[in-house]
Amino acid sequence: MDQGKIMTVVVALMITVLVASFCVFTVDERERAIKFRLGEIVKTDFEPGIHFKLPLVNNVRKFDARIVTLDSEPERYLTSEKKNVIVDSFVKWRIADVGTYYTAMSGDERQANLRLSQIIRDGLRGEFGKRTIQEVVSGERAEIMTILTANASEQAKDFGIEVVDVRIKRIDLSDDVSVSVFRRMEAERARVAKDLRSKGAEAAERIRADADRQRTIIIADAFREAEQLRGEGDGEAAAIYAAAYTQDSEFYSFYRSLDAYRVTFKDKSDIMVLEPDNDFFKYFKNSKGVE
Repeated sequence: MDQGKIMTVVVALMITVLVASFCVFTVDERERAIKFRLGEIVKTDFEPGIHFKLPLVNNVRKFDARIVTLDSEPERYLTSEKKNVIVDSFVKWRIADVGTYYTAMSGDERQANLRLSQIIRDGLRGEFGKRTIQEVVSGERAEIMTILTANASEQAKDFGIEVVDVRIKRIDLSDDVSVSVFRRMEAERARVAKDLRSKGAEAAERIRADADRQRTIIIADAFREAEQLRGEGDGEAAAIYAAAYTQDSEFYSFYRSLDAYRVTFKDKSDIMVLEPDNDFFKYFKNSKGVE
């Protein structure tokens, strides 16, 4: 084969490859594609892989099918109490119907973000306007996000967009509202503390009174028992004395008199003025106590 024929084959192969490159396009699994015919949409539901088109007749546009995060700037919203709160939120969305998305947004992601931002702002304004500060800050944030996600997803269908999630990152109070809320919280905590202190004082008084009552009862019972034991002891002592007296009354009288002398005259400074014939001195005369 001469050199001219070889060049011809090479040129033909190059032209074939070039024409084939204009006739073939690929769609990645992370993409959505639209095929046009002279500017008119003819197909949008392309599976990932290799596809064909007619050069100069068909053209293809591809869009990112992955989840996009729209992080909006914090906005001010009024609560049902007409108090300002500053809300920071973000939205996650993706293309659900690429044909509708292209028709509604001209395939412009920035325009889609603007429309979604407006939808979310309107939704936040409506939801916050129905709730108090306490409800939006502590009690119903999850409910608000669920409602916003459902409503935004329903509205975004008209744009070929699926709203995956709406999240409220942060809710801040404006300076004037913060001062008012903090003062109210401080007053509430002071009221609770005062109530707890009064209940504690009442409980302390009740415990103290009960302890005093129990102390009085215990002392009274102890005194009663002591008196009872003392009475029983005195009774037994008297019985013993009586038994001893009946056995030898003279000795018993003598013994008691000696005990009385011992107690009476234990100190030299003790003085008693009695008549000599007083019965107290009868054993001073003799051991039998007779004249």
